[in-house]
Amino acid sequence: VLLGSLARPGHPMRKFFLGNAETLKHEPKKSNIDFYTRLKDFWQNYYSAPYMNLVVQSKGNTRYKFCIFFLSNFWFDFSNIHLLNIIWALSPQERNYRVKPLRYISWLVGHEGKDSILSFLRKKYLWAVALSGGNAETGFEQNSTYSIFKISVTLTSEGYEHFYEVASVVFQYMKMLQKVGPDKRIWKEIQKINDNEFSFQDQVGPINYVENICENMHLFCKQDFLTGNQLLFDYKPEVIAEALDLFCPQRANLCLLSTNNEGKCPLKERWLEMQYSVEDIEQYWAAVWAFDFELNPDLRHPEENEYLATDFSLKAPDFPEVDYPVKVLNTPQGCMWYRKDNKFRKPEAYVHFHLISPEVQRSAESIVLLDIFVSILPLNLSEPACGADIAKLEYKLVAGEHGLIIRVKGFSHKLPLLLQLIIDHLSDFSFTPAVFEMIKEELKKTYFNMLIKSEVLANCLLLLSNCHWCHSHFMLYLYQYFFHSLQKETLFLLCLSVRQPLFVSIKEKNVKEEEILELQFTPLAHPCPVQFRVVDLPNTHLLCKVKTFNKGDANSEVTVYYQMHMEEPCFSFLRTKETLGYHVYPAYRNNSGIIGFSISVTTQATKHNSEFVDKKIEEFLLYFEEKMKLLTEDAFHAQVIRKKQSSKPPQALCS
Repeated sequence: VLLGSLARPGHPMRKFFLGNAETLKHEPKKSNIDFYTRLKDFWQNYYSAPYMNLVVQSKGNTRYKFCIFFLSNFWFDFSNIHLLNIIWALSPQERNYRVKPLRYISWLVGHEGKDSILSFLRKKYLWAVALSGGNAETGFEQNSTYSIFKISVTLTSEGYEHFYEVASVVFQYMKMLQKVGPDKRIWKEIQKINDNEFSFQDQVGPINYVENICENMHLFCKQDFLTGNQLLFDYKPEVIAEALDLFCPQRANLCLLSTNNEGKCPLKERWLEMQYSVEDIEQYWAAVWAFDFELNPDLRHPEENEYLATDFSLKAPDFPEVDYPVKVLNTPQGCMWYRKDNKFRKPEAYVHFHLISPEVQRSAESIVLLDIFVSILPLNLSEPACGADIAKLEYKLVAGEHGLIIRVKGFSHKLPLLLQLIIDHLSDFSFTPAVFEMIKEELKKTYFNMLIKSEVLANCLLLLSNCHWCHSHFMLYLYQYFFHSLQKETLFLLCLSVRQPLFVSIKEKNVKEEEILELQFTPLAHPCPVQFRVVDLPNTHLLCKVKTFNKGDANSEVTVYYQMHMEEPCFSFLRTKETLGYHVYPAYRNNSGIIGFSISVTTQATKHNSEFVDKKIEEFLLYFEEKMKLLTEDAFHAQVIRKKQSSKPPQALCS
């Protein structure tokens, strides 16, 4: 909205596209315009067959008339971050959809591997933590008027102070791309990745699918209706070079978003009343970028991607067909479960590791150390694992309640390479003082944001655990940590216990049983007893009340936990009928194998106290008990069938 408002007067992109009371009610009234008559005229003039396309997907007869209307919801969110957006308004690129020059450029700009923009900003100055770039290829960012290309850099606090230098690095990279010119090997690599993703994509919902084709019919040739928005077809270096030449500093718009700008923005956007300022580029940088500035020798094209899968053959099954994972290995050092997928038949694999350590729950300090460890490890992996991410191999590292969780998934051909990379960085873990301080500051913000939210505070109390700590304990330990006093040995103490743990994994899909049994476990240097225990609640009513840390938050969170099994939508009773609050939800709980159930209500403290809400939850349970007594066998089985139909498919194991 703000970018559009800066267009010259009369430009179609300057219009307000969302609509609010001012544009739909007050302004028409001032101009004596009957809004409803205008709307009806617009509908009669433009909602007709010559302007429309129709796509129908159905298992039945498609010779019926369908008309589906969509209403989108819009919202605005502003987080406490430093964000530099570098934006170019380019000539329309819709006609070049078979070459997709902007996708080629965005792929290079967003590359996070060796010799990339982000790698340079991270390693040399710690000025940035994330970078993305590209064009949405639709709507406001790409149309018959122009194409927008935006590079977004998430800055550190130091990067915010040097945002001109960050922008200069981006411009140096764009100039390098112009000098070197288009690279056919890279274009073919992007084409192959898109082909793989298209060939093995999950089934799209019918509404989204037909909506997408309808839009494609307005934009692409007939033979490209199904694939025009996803695939690359023709390599034309002259088209890519022409687009690259448009990326000069003089055509760029720099937009710096930060809460640090508060009080420095005298202007106000008309429709959403966003505060902003418009300033000229500093004279020094304008002079530097006006001439043939030097290239940065640390910025180059990415190397060939070794993670790009080429073998998509399905391996012959060597294991009986089962519905659930089966334990195929059980030793004192670890256990392993395996399941071969025979339904979806895709050349993919999902691997989960749970590295369990008794050290994690021994103190709040250990939990903080694990959080630091899991925050630094992805940074260490970001550059070497970039190729895997581009090739659609995914990994996730989670600081679990009892240890480190590693999840990897993707095409089975090259997935072992990614797994080996993670293990190598796990065993050879290291970090610098600068990285440690950056992660420490980020964790402070994370813990603080969790503390001030009543619903998060309620969930982190962990009353069922004998060893439990809150984020306030984590904050205290975090403020005591300094790199020179912590040193790497303290963190390695935790890492060592994670490297030699009780080992649990699940593997499924396009992998043989004999392949997973090749993984060997070495004996532990010392016994590693890990016991999962939960407090046995007495048969009485227990109440725990905690004051919120945010005095400005008028919300209260009430969670009632039952060490029993129950599942029933209580939305209508507690929200619609009793109007206790907007957020009302039941939740199924599994605490170390102990089944439980909770009901949570977020209510305004100025309206209801927590005891009143607790009483209403008890009333709901009595109401539900009477309802259960009237439940027939047929109704029960109908609920079971609906639950099965709504359950996720087996690939949900990867989540």
